[in-house]
Order: sequence, then C-alpha cells, then structure tokens
Amino acid sequence: MNKKDFYFDLPESLIAQKPLEDRASARLLVLNKKTGVVEHKIFRDILDYINPEDCLVINDTKVMPARLIGERESSGAKIEILLLKRIDGNCWETLVKPGKRARVGDRVVFGGGILKGEIIDIVQEGNRIVRFEFNGIFEEILDELGQMPLPPYIKEKLEDKNMYQTVYAKHNGSAAAPTAGLHFTPALLEKIEKKGTKIASVTLHVGLGTFRPVKTDDILEHKMHSEFYSVEKSQADIINTVKKNGGKIISVGTTSTRTLESAADENGIIKDGSGWTDIFIYPGYKFKTVDNLITNFHLPESTLIMLVSALAGRENVINAYKTAVEEEYRFFSFGDAMLVTD
Repeated sequence: MNKKDFYFDLPESLIAQKPLEDRASARLLVLNKKTGVVEHKIFRDILDYINPEDCLVINDTKVMPARLIGERESSGAKIEILLLKRIDGNCWETLVKPGKRARVGDRVVFGGGILKGEIIDIVQEGNRIVRFEFNGIFEEILDELGQMPLPPYIKEKLEDKNMYQTVYAKHNGSAAAPTAGLHFTPALLEKIEKKGTKIASVTLHVGLGTFRPVKTDDILEHKMHSEFYSVEKSQADIINTVKKNGGKIISVGTTSTRTLESAADENGIIKDGSGWTDIFIYPGYKFKTVDNLITNFHLPESTLIMLVSALAGRENVINAYKTAVEEEYRFFSFGDAMLVTD
C-alpha cells in the first residue's frame, strides 16, 4: 500500500489558524462508512447520531504548556526546548532548537533563573535529555513560563491557552491536543448524558510523533511512534458493558481509537491497565472495539488519515475529503469535524 493512495490536494487557505469561540458551532461532515454518503451538519447535531445505548469514549489527557524559551547560560543566545515526555524525576526527553549546537553539558536558563536545565544525553532522532533544576512545583513553573506547543502549520499566536485544551482535560502529559475533543462543550456533554449515552474516558498522552510525516512510499515500512496510555477499570467496565449489550462504541479522536484497540483483547474486551502503544492502523485492519469515530480532518498521507480510512474505507474517505475541500471546511487542529458512522 502506497502513501500516495492517501493524498488529496488541500489549499493552504483552508488550514484553520484560530479556534472558534463557540466550540460546538464547528461544521460536521457525516460520512456513512457503508454507503459513502456524505451529509453536512453542525457539530452540536452529533446528538442526532448518538443513541442512548451507545458509549462515547473520550481522551482526557491534558496538554502541557511544554514549549520553553530560554537562554544559553554561557552565551545568552536564545534556545527553545519542547518537552516530549518525562523520563525520570526531573529528566525529560526534549526537542531542542537550534539542535545542532545543543551539546551534552550545555546549560539553559529560563525566566531569569526560575528554571534551569542541563543537557545530559542525546538520544534517537537527535532528541536531548534535559535535567531540570528548580525550587517549588515543576508543573506550576511550567504553567508560568511555558507556551502551548501548537502544530507547525498554525502560524498565529494563541491568545487563550485553554482553547487548545478539551473541556474534560484531566491528566497532564500531552505535547499536542486530542483535537477531535475540542468541539465538545460542557452543555453538549450534559445533553449526551441526559440522552442516556454513556461517556467513558481513557488517557493517551499525545506525542509530537503524531505530526511526523510518513517518509516511506510503502506505508508498511513506516515506524510508528510510541505513546503512553492508561485505562481505569471503572471505565473499561462501562465500555465492555455497552459492547456486551449491543451498543456502539463511538471513539472521540484517533488517540482514543488507538488506546481502545491497544487495550482490547481478540474478542474486543477492554483490559484495564497502562503501557506504551505504537499501534499502526491502516486499511485492512479489523477493528476489535471501535464502531464509529468522531475526528478532525487530517494531513494528506498521514498515519491519521490512514486510520480513518481503515474504518471508513479509503475511497469513501478520500471522496469525503475532496467534498470537504470543495465545501471549504476548515482543516486540521482548529478545524471542523467529521463523524464516521453507519
């Protein structure tokens, strides 16, 4: 299977640069995965496609303000450090810019000395391990000094950090938002629950690997990035009960989907626990737990559009994307949404 099979032409003008003030007012393209038929709705219309016997599964990860701008202790030159994942204690795997000059032993100062860091190792893909020094609570310092790590295709500054955070964000650890969830409001979630639909949460800390392009022509040669996930027993029980009773499992986002499919056994039963997943879902994959999917529009030739194609069929998805371009939907993280249903 070739990556060019997942290409579509996208005008740069359709890449959303700002979030909508009313999250639920985004447009919603509804794709029937069996027929390929497309409908055009507003996101809050999602209520019409969710039944009382179903279960909506959300990813409750919280994006860290993981982008730190500092100065080299030796020269005062500007340096940017992006936190990717905690290795141990105060040591983090990071992405450093400019990277070529960042050597082991280099020290960086942030916020006039509130936070200091030392590069102690260089690992795969040139990422740096940084050990931080500070007084107080790291998360509070990060909240004061850090910026949201917006994707590279968003050029405009984000005025309100919370707009790159789902309303149900709970567990700190993501370097990027699970963007399908950005469309939900407390009021919409309340209406879904009042309808009788179960809402279960899982956690997958999104890494920057989610933006990593597929560089190999043969997608089977692509090495998938690894991300940490966790499923609590109470949430696994909710999902399994709905599945057992014949309800649909509606996954909010590709991250929730990857978590569910990683945590499921061969019979689709979700096992509680935590671990690392590098699952790569592409056409031909047989879903064990997920029935339907709420997602944003993804980059051409990305692993994310391949996952959506595995659920809805490649031709259906590419045709739906072409329709979305023609209808001038907003694309990517702050863009409009898509529901894959049946």
